[in-house]
Amino acid sequence: MENKEIVIGGEKVVPGESRLLQITIDRLPTGTLIDIPVYVVNSKRRGPVVLVQAGLHGDEINGIETVRRMLAEKKFGVNAGAIIAVPILNIFGFIHFSRDVPDGKDVNRSFPGTKTGSMASRIAYYYLSEIMHQIDYAIDLHTGGGQRHNFPQIRYTAEDERSVALAKVFNAPIAFPSKLIKGSFRNAAYKMNIPTIVFEAGESMRFDESAISQGMHGILKILKHLKMIAEVEPKYARHNETVYLERRRWLRAPTAGMFIPKSTNGSAIDKGQLLGVITDTFGKKTKKINAPFDGYICCVNHQAVVNQGEALFHVGTVKK
Repeated sequence: MENKEIVIGGEKVVPGESRLLQITIDRLPTGTLIDIPVYVVNSKRRGPVVLVQAGLHGDEINGIETVRRMLAEKKFGVNAGAIIAVPILNIFGFIHFSRDVPDGKDVNRSFPGTKTGSMASRIAYYYLSEIMHQIDYAIDLHTGGGQRHNFPQIRYTAEDERSVALAKVFNAPIAFPSKLIKGSFRNAAYKMNIPTIVFEAGESMRFDESAISQGMHGILKILKHLKMIAEVEPKYARHNETVYLERRRWLRAPTAGMFIPKSTNGSAIDKGQLLGVITDTFGKKTKKINAPFDGYICCVNHQAVVNQGEALFHVGTVKK
């Protein structure tokens, strides 16, 4: 049975066709139009439509490189269904090396958006209007922000069994349920009954080859699971022993000073274990950061100088 047409911005992509389309959003003060590039690969055979997106936060470049590399290496050449690939959703943030749009708003807190709202709200509105009603699944690629390095991890919606199943297939090193946040893309997708997972890996404005490779590995495993591709080539077919976390918390700086981690991101930890220290610049005062329980580290702050209260480690207990 032939696959359905994909229509974005009034342009049709018929079965068996691949096209680069644009969603026009706004203009720069110079008058230059800003468009969201959308690549559509529509196979002839009927199957699911999967959205793979990155750059919802403009400074999170690992996801952008993941999608770019998959396009460049023709990894989206599906033989059933269709791929909608969006390497950079937040073009404004990308060109300004910023998480947000120029008015300071977060697009990922602006869904479903409005046609006449703020810039972030309009981006969310047009994106949802043009794409979301046509997809069956969504994979949203992110990184840690502001010097925070996320160990490759999948976040899913516990209330959505299909999201839980997608997380399992993606097979990231770490996975855990995450609450739906008002205004987020995942929350909007959940309300539209679209199973969505969020892959977080690396840190903003810094390439991480492991993060990129893990992202490609997970996406390809999902495409194979959905019978959209026949095989995953060996270099992307690794198997992770996924660690599922439940009770999580941030360990914060007890004082200002120089932060020196003593544990590796992604490693198992024992209750009471020394994870890092904060010291003054004279080496006279030192504060220890110890593990509050047995579990794993899933994020480490790489900022060398920290203020009191800043998040240093994201840790969680293993789901039993």
